[in-house]
Amino acid sequence: MKLNYNKAEFFASYGTFSQIPPAQNVEIAFAGHSNVGKSTLINKLFNRKNLARVSSVPGKTATINFYKLEDIYFVDLPGYGYAKVSKSEKERWSGLIEGYLGADRDIRLVFMLIDMRHAPTKDDIQMVNYLIDTEMPFVIVLTKADKLNKSEREKRMKAFEGEIPCFSDIHSIPFSSQTFEGVEELRQIVEDVTEND
Repeated sequence: MKLNYNKAEFFASYGTFSQIPPAQNVEIAFAGHSNVGKSTLINKLFNRKNLARVSSVPGKTATINFYKLEDIYFVDLPGYGYAKVSKSEKERWSGLIEGYLGADRDIRLVFMLIDMRHAPTKDDIQMVNYLIDTEMPFVIVLTKADKLNKSEREKRMKAFEGEIPCFSDIHSIPFSSQTFEGVEELRQIVEDVTEND
């Protein structure tokens, strides 16, 4: 099934897990640290400038945002790990993320975003471990790949092997919103995991 990515539209936004209606369709989720570039990735995937609101302020996506393309929902989870929010706000976010991922939904895949330039944070590792433990299918998307030259990139890829659990067994894709690196591969994966529906 060839998806027409330009037809994606914003569907709904939820601030607490209890507001989210039961799943009706296949879902693909995006998880990652605050400011890792989830909104930017979603916009690139759908060939749009402002479908997902991009903010230079970390921790801006404090809701779960659903985007719809044909009969697939793309779910942007709140960025985690932003230090400057209150404890209660952090708890609300983690409740949203865990509530969503732990619910009985048809989540085909999680795109787990990690900034390629840096070692993963404690929260990133926690998320990777959670996805492994719950046997949730996921792909690691290494964002901001254009900010590294070839040797820096090789060095980071080597370092990830020691930093991220089971890294060599996980499919990882370097991604750049500037050069479009990784966009086609991400689209292909979306089509592969949803093609039988």
